[in-house]
Amino acid sequence: MPIRTQNDLPAKRRLERENIFVVDEDRALHQDIRPIEICILNLMPLKEDTELDILRSMSNTPLQVNVTFLTTASHRASHVSRSHLNNFYLHFDDIKEENFDGFLITGAPVEMKAFEDVDYWKELCTIMEWTKTHVTSTLHVCWGAQAGAYYHYGIKKYELSEKLSGVYPQRVENRKIPLVRGFDDFFMAPVSRWTECHSDEIRACKDLVVVSDSPEAGILLCMTNDGKQIFDFGHLEYDRMTLDREYKRDLKKGMRPQIPVNYYPADDPTKRPLLQWRSHANALYSNWLNYYVYQMTPYDFIDANRVIVQTSQALTDLIKEE
Repeated sequence: MPIRTQNDLPAKRRLERENIFVVDEDRALHQDIRPIEICILNLMPLKEDTELDILRSMSNTPLQVNVTFLTTASHRASHVSRSHLNNFYLHFDDIKEENFDGFLITGAPVEMKAFEDVDYWKELCTIMEWTKTHVTSTLHVCWGAQAGAYYHYGIKKYELSEKLSGVYPQRVENRKIPLVRGFDDFFMAPVSRWTECHSDEIRACKDLVVVSDSPEAGILLCMTNDGKQIFDFGHLEYDRMTLDREYKRDLKKGMRPQIPVNYYPADDPTKRPLLQWRSHANALYSNWLNYYVYQMTPYDFIDANRVIVQTSQALTDLIKEE
């Protein structure tokens, strides 16, 4: 997919070196098509790494995507330059009158705090409420998924005795759901977190459908029937080396972390990690953008309630066709 970015976004050069098709603003203006508008609320401290991971994952459909990056006003990021934020990021007040085809909420390194103790929690709640009427589909990732499940459905998170880190096999529970169209029965997914949402509480929520589950790592994917809210409790967007960097960072901090599961050949951290999830990551993001964003948003996005009804009916029809 041609990803449309600002001309001087640093991630653009990295993506081009990886032979990923990126369209800058000048070229996009000469293409007579309607791009889908995606807003990414980036809560991660290393924002440039996260930008690269997500844009890479969204790069495998023929759609043109216009990306807007959002950061919180109530928290000042300390691991990214002020100039990068000023040049490439907006605040909620800048976009709250707009509509977006898709919205993505990233993870954040605050999972050991109660949601209400996170300094930008009130702002995040305002944004998540706004997405109900201004966004066709919202994808929540890792802590963003826990936050979304808690805000929308009251599902709590619980501390683990040790960090869950590694690449875990996941089983697809319902192949008729378009989100996992093209997936194998089992697939591998990176997970990196200190907390979890209990599977039984998610399954007990009448508004949510479980899409994939793992005996070792719990539920990875769940969603509402209409696709308005999608939750990824893992990190399918991760690069090959991300878990490696996290593991070695924790070692330097003296945290004595466990070696990430199913990650290094022969569990040897001196060896190059195996990349086992990229194809399913590409499929997940392509399916989200196609079936839950592009196919469901009218050319002129005005009446959000109408879009919700159309989305629900269209997805029902897709499942019946299987």
